[in-house]
Amino acid sequence: MDDKNAPYHAHIYYRLDQRAAAEAIHLRLSELTQPGGVAPILFVGQLRDQKVGPHPIPQFEIHFTKEHLAAIVPLLEASGLTALVHPLTDDDLADHTSLAQWIGKPIELDLAPLDPPGMNKGVARFGKTDF
Repeated sequence: MDDKNAPYHAHIYYRLDQRAAAEAIHLRLSELTQPGGVAPILFVGQLRDQKVGPHPIPQFEIHFTKEHLAAIVPLLEASGLTALVHPLTDDDLADHTSLAQWIGKPIELDLAPLDPPGMNKGVARFGKTDF
């Protein structure tokens, strides 16, 4: 796979009192799954109002390729919500830590549920499904 098509995820976090803002960016990002979008997104997950995997507060995830990273980051920044943007490699721990970029104030993740190196189950579900 060439570099511009490298898989990426973003997790957009919200408190329950920020759900309206989360719904607004969720809708905006969902519109980008349509053909001809400025920054095509391959998948927009459900808003999860509870802890899921390593994510200790409500969040939803999006899937896209590296070539669209520069267009997606400003959309996430404009939302005013915290987001974790990371590549999707075979190393789940590195993806969520050393390879990750935070937008807004970082949130302490629960690293225990992450897959061991070489076993990242997110690779198999890229562009298809969330948790």
